Amino acid sequence: MHSLEMSNSAGEVIDRAFHPATRRDTLVILGHGVTGNKDRPLLVAIAEGLASRGWPCLRISFSGNGESGGRFEDSCITKEVGDLKSVLSAVPDYVRVVYAGHSMGAAVGVLTAADDLRIRVLVSLAGMTHTAEFVRREFGDVMPGQGNMWDDEDCPLSKTYVSDLAMIGNTLHSAARVTQPWLLIHGTEDDVVPIGDGRDAHAAAVCDKRWVEIAGAGHSFDETSYPAIIEAMDGWLSVHLGKA
Repeated sequence: MHSLEMSNSAGEVIDRAFHPATRRDTLVILGHGVTGNKDRPLLVAIAEGLASRGWPCLRISFSGNGESGGRFEDSCITKEVGDLKSVLSAVPDYVRVVYAGHSMGAAVGVLTAADDLRIRVLVSLAGMTHTAEFVRREFGDVMPGQGNMWDDEDCPLSKTYVSDLAMIGNTLHSAARVTQPWLLIHGTEDDVVPIGDGRDAHAAAVCDKRWVEIAGAGHSFDETSYPAIIEAMDGWLSVHLGKA
């Protein structure tokens, strides 16, 4: 995975970091949320923890984020679905892919997995389900094309982003079409994506699924909750992809 060149359909390079491990036929791809990148502490902790248990991991930055190509203003769920599918196309056919997404990256995973069986196992971490509500709640008082996300000048709120999340509305229809084993993890104190989003996705799913609440955890989790996430993911992957 070190040598794989990854870019999306627009030719924008997808920055990534690979964590090698003993299993050669499996890869856990980790995707971040809005304003994030592959180096967010949560993704790094999960990748290191899973790799130590034998699961190779690949952290990616979606286009327009981190060191990946493209403009942040063009970032949205629909474009990131395309990014993820491009990454999947770069993975050898014999490799079983797990996708684990955080926040908006989880919405990307649901929309992708519903139509793409190259994802063998799905994991949602503080997953965003009600996308239109998220935009209204977090950015309803910000003018698209003029203001910024959470007053961060590096993260302008674009018309593309707002219209895309409003168009999607929610991911429940896709959640009902996911057939892969699906692990959903959410913190009880999440003040960015309410835990109700995760519960609604879990309720809509008809696949083999597991719901895990982490008491006291916020949206990005923290060092006290990382071990529980790693333990839950390792257990779920071992059940569905086999123990080491």
